[in-house]
Amino acid sequence: MKLQRRPANLAGFLICAALLAYAYFSQFHNHLEPCPLCIFQRVGVIAVGLFFLLAWAQHPKVWGARIYGALILLAAASGSVVSLRHIYVQHLPPEMAPPCGPGIGYLFEKLPFSTFLVKAFTGSADCSVVTWTFLGLTMPEWVLVWFVILGFGGLWNNWRRSAQ
Repeated sequence: MKLQRRPANLAGFLICAALLAYAYFSQFHNHLEPCPLCIFQRVGVIAVGLFFLLAWAQHPKVWGARIYGALILLAAASGSVVSLRHIYVQHLPPEMAPPCGPGIGYLFEKLPFSTFLVKAFTGSADCSVVTWTFLGLTMPEWVLVWFVILGFGGLWNNWRRSAQ
C-alpha cells in the first residue's frame, strides 16, 4: 500500500499539534516555564504545522505540493536554528551562561522589535537551565529531532512523484 500525500500531510499537522499540546501540558500541569528560546521553538512548530495543514486542506497538484514541501522544510530549518541555539546555551558551563534578564513580555513591550529579537535569541540564564529530559535528551534536543523528521518528511512527502 502506497502512502498517500494528503493523509501524510494531515499526520504531519497532527504531530505538530501533539508536540504543542505536550509543551502546554508541561507548562501548565508540570509548571515548566518556557524561556524565550522555547517560545520561538513553539512558533517554529506552529509554522510547520500550518504548512502541513494547508497542504492537506488544499491538496495541490505537483508544483503546489513541491512549494509546500519547501515551505515545510524552510520552517523546520528555521526552528532547528533556534533549537540549536538553545542546545548550545544549555551546554555552556555555568560561569559562561548568559545573565538573567527581564521576562520576554517586558522585553516585547519596551524594546524596538529588532532589539527584542536579538535579546530573545541570545537566550538567558533561564534558557541554560535543564528542567526536563527523556531518554537522556533535553526538550530542545527532542524538538530538534522532530524538526528534522518533520522537515525532511514533509519535503519527501510533497516532492515524490508517485503520491497523490
